Amino acid sequence: MSEETYTPPEVWTWDRESGGRFASINRPISGATHDKELPVGKHPFQLYSLATPNGQKVTIMFEELLEAGHTDAEYDAWLINIGEGDQFGSGFVAANPNSKIPALVDHSGDKPVRVFESGHILLHLAEKFDAFLPKDPAKRTEALNWLFWLQGSAPYLGGGFGHFYAYAPFKMEYPINRFAMEVKRQLDVLDKELAEKEFLAGDEYSIADIVTVPWYGRMVTDGAYGEAKTFLSAHEYKNVIRWAETIFARPAVKRGRMVNAASGEPSQQLRERHDASDFETKTQDKLEG
Repeated sequence: MSEETYTPPEVWTWDRESGGRFASINRPISGATHDKELPVGKHPFQLYSLATPNGQKVTIMFEELLEAGHTDAEYDAWLINIGEGDQFGSGFVAANPNSKIPALVDHSGDKPVRVFESGHILLHLAEKFDAFLPKDPAKRTEALNWLFWLQGSAPYLGGGFGHFYAYAPFKMEYPINRFAMEVKRQLDVLDKELAEKEFLAGDEYSIADIVTVPWYGRMVTDGAYGEAKTFLSAHEYKNVIRWAETIFARPAVKRGRMVNAASGEPSQQLRERHDASDFETKTQDKLEG
């Protein structure tokens, strides 16, 4: 049915077949669909995730903490295959009742603490380790400005533009135009800010950059959603490109983008991470070789 002929019914009902590519992983109710306990490794932090932009935020943060010498930030990263419905297992739902990756269980205290929503996980870790969050009050506030901006903006890029441009069952002009306009406006916001400063909070790399670069940095450098980089004229945002390339060149960021990756170049897939040596010995090309 085309967008021109669709008339909403008086009462909406769920059609399992109308959701496009991701119909099998979305539903209008919450809760577990099956019993499945989450594995627990040896480290203080247990991460359950997938290397989507939201998942990469957290693995980059962990790798940056370890790179900076915070040895207590060691973590186990377990793969949650959202295409197979792992996020609806009872253990994962207990860790995140919203059934979205990433979910963290922090075992570093007297009792385990669940932490969900990727931005909150970064803030939790930044405060716990007193790292990647500026100590100067004005700079800290600026970092948090951008942290919350990203959490509110990224759904327009992913759930809005990305969905209708790349994943919807058929192309629809109105939603593609609507979300393309908004994504370009957001890129322009970033580009103007980064014309005046090195990082989002100023001269200091922070969780504001870590949370934003997997979304908007990827769009202007690697590209996302097929030909969307060209469609959105991403080359226009030169300050965002400079900022993203600087961050993506960091060794910890390179490692963080590999963790829980289940697609792409096999040498860049570390589906589970339990030790720093895994990057050398357990990437998918080595496991398959």
